[in-house]
Amino acid sequence: MKKYITLAILSIALASCGGDSNEKSVEALLESGSVEELQAKQEALKADVAATNDQLAQIEKVLEEKNPRDKKEVLITTMTVKDTLFNHFIEVQGNVETKQNVLIYPEYQGTLSRVVVKEGQRVRKGQTLARIDDGGLSSQVAQMESQLALAKTTFERQQRLWDQKIGSEIQYLQAKTQYESSQNMVSQIKSQLGKTTVTAPFSGVIDEVITDQGTVVAPGMALFRIVNLDNMYVAAEIPESYLPTVTAGKKVKVEFPVLGESVETTVRQTGNYIKPSNRSFAIEVDVPNKDGKVKPNLTARLSINDYTAESAILIPLNVINENAAGEQFVYTAFAKADEMVAQQKIITTGKSQGPNIEVLSGLEVGDKIIVEGARSVKDNQPVKILTY
Repeated sequence: MKKYITLAILSIALASCGGDSNEKSVEALLESGSVEELQAKQEALKADVAATNDQLAQIEKVLEEKNPRDKKEVLITTMTVKDTLFNHFIEVQGNVETKQNVLIYPEYQGTLSRVVVKEGQRVRKGQTLARIDDGGLSSQVAQMESQLALAKTTFERQQRLWDQKIGSEIQYLQAKTQYESSQNMVSQIKSQLGKTTVTAPFSGVIDEVITDQGTVVAPGMALFRIVNLDNMYVAAEIPESYLPTVTAGKKVKVEFPVLGESVETTVRQTGNYIKPSNRSFAIEVDVPNKDGKVKPNLTARLSINDYTAESAILIPLNVINENAAGEQFVYTAFAKADEMVAQQKIITTGKSQGPNIEVLSGLEVGDKIIVEGARSVKDNQPVKILTY
């Protein structure tokens, strides 16, 4: 447009120099012309510029039609389409959990007479953690065992007599019943006595001593928290749309932002229930924890491999355009006669990952996609490929 205006002004200036001598020049009007004369001259000049620009545009159009080699080439860069391995990942957030993180409660009511562990201590399964005053149960056990011994002796003697057909059957049955009753009573009281000793349900670390020695305790009152950090996992919820693709055995990258570390692992279990509140299902992901840095309730970011294509075509997202019909397209560069021209290709896309997206149809391996200049070219327009 600038060149049109420049040419128009030159033509007007020449006309004013050699035109009607009665018409005032621009210089004269600027020096002594009235407002009405200046405005009239301005409108005349604008009309001349518009007419000149229109004529130049018509000339340029005819020249392009008669001599297409004079079309301006658009400078572009290209990338060659290749097939590659494509792994798609979905990203979700989860929390570290362990099934061996429990509170230990007493099964017997009484005074906590002794606490034999401290916080941070590693314990074995079955190891004694504390003792509760038995309130005389141990003495009752000794008494009941004496009665059991007497009942056993009586029963054995009565049995020998009965085998020799001596004595009555009722005497034999009474001795047998008394013996069995004593056995049951001793077993019951020993079971009650065993509840006065608090033991570790599994091997782990005493994370917290909740109740102090000397406190009167009862069932339902927490004594300790014990944690095992060997069997850790990340629990997360996945939208139901990924149910067919997120399955047990899928590869997962787990990142712990707080620790600044990540591990490669797999999905060990997927849930069989869709939560109606958010239409999601639960998964569990194994977490190795050899150094013990991973703790329960630690936040984790999961990148789950839900889709893999062995020979996928990937292109940058920023080269894709969309037409009025909502179709996606890209421009490719190809040789036509002795020049390179742009060609529009309608494509179908799949999943995206980062700056790239998979093309399912519309492109072939070896096509040259226009990258820089993709927004400024048109179909069948000559292009020039820049090389760096």
